[in-house]
Amino acid sequence: MHTPICDELGIEFPIFAFTHCRDVVVAVSKAGGFGVLGAVGFTPEQLEIELNWIDEHIGDHTYGVDIVIPNKYEGMDANMPADELTAMLQKMVPQGHLDFGRKLLVDHGVPMEEGNDNALQLLGWTEATATPQVEIALKHPKMTLIANALGTPPADMIQTIHDAGRKVAALCGSAKQARKHADAGVDIIIAQGGEAGGHCGDVGSIVLWPEVVKAVAPVPVLAAGGIGSGAQVAAALALGAQGAWTGSQWLMVEEAHTTDVQRDTYAKAGSRDTVRSRSFTGKPARMLRNDWTVAWETEGNPEPLGMPLQYMVSGMAVAATNKYPDQSIDVAFNPIGQVVGQFTKVEKSATVIERWVQEYLEATNTLNELNEAASV
Repeated sequence: MHTPICDELGIEFPIFAFTHCRDVVVAVSKAGGFGVLGAVGFTPEQLEIELNWIDEHIGDHTYGVDIVIPNKYEGMDANMPADELTAMLQKMVPQGHLDFGRKLLVDHGVPMEEGNDNALQLLGWTEATATPQVEIALKHPKMTLIANALGTPPADMIQTIHDAGRKVAALCGSAKQARKHADAGVDIIIAQGGEAGGHCGDVGSIVLWPEVVKAVAPVPVLAAGGIGSGAQVAAALALGAQGAWTGSQWLMVEEAHTTDVQRDTYAKAGSRDTVRSRSFTGKPARMLRNDWTVAWETEGNPEPLGMPLQYMVSGMAVAATNKYPDQSIDVAFNPIGQVVGQFTKVEKSATVIERWVQEYLEATNTLNELNEAASV
């Protein structure tokens, strides 16, 4: 399991692990893959702490950082500092949406501390707030890749990253969007099928991956969406990808900051228990269906706002998920892909990498045996 992108990034296996847990980043990179820390939930100050910790524990290995700058979002043309943008957007959030969100949590027995529920927080969902995150990330030599989860990064940001000697990646859900990334100078295109957890389009992976590979050749493509085994990695490479960008699996590893109740919920979920919902971020994202997602889809209830306004409402549920993970399970933010139906146990990250490599070899050997049998 080795492709040209492994040589470009100095890694052993073309397995990329997106996670919000620094421990997973370190464990995956040490096991031969490439850990990527999702920065959207961190302030610049918090991100600096996380990256310092990674630097201290990752040894000579490298890692990446994932940011979120959508192509379209409320306030994107305001051209103002982050604090002023935050204040402007806060005024745009209807009080009724905030009251509805709080009532959902209270009705489910989630403790809501007055004035400390993370409502109206902007975090890293805009260019103004993501730019400081990039500036922090570029200070860390072992951080060699910055990926944008939504849309083509701004031209000046791509230039800044390239000037620092790092690579730029960007996710897409269509061949058209992929071509836009490539034309802008993005180094690695991540084609994310509709099965994926988090923000995703509605085109299935097995259709999307080869479309994107063809549209942006020779720019390397990573396949995302529906990958939770070495055989699925083999399928991605067979369709022209140079590696696998994965996320859901890393919620079910020992190093992840998930509780036993959360892991049990994932283990019991099937592939049909996820839904693409705007209820947390304002853009379609795949997650476990629960009472929060259903409530925002129910006729007569408030409809989700656009990005980033909806997160300025749902931030209270995200905070509750982090602070009271076991009490908030029915209204928690659980972004995860349809591949959740494959997860039955918790493993070490290194064990997952080792298992995937073995499964990849078994899958490719099976193909070779079929070819040999057909030629007899």
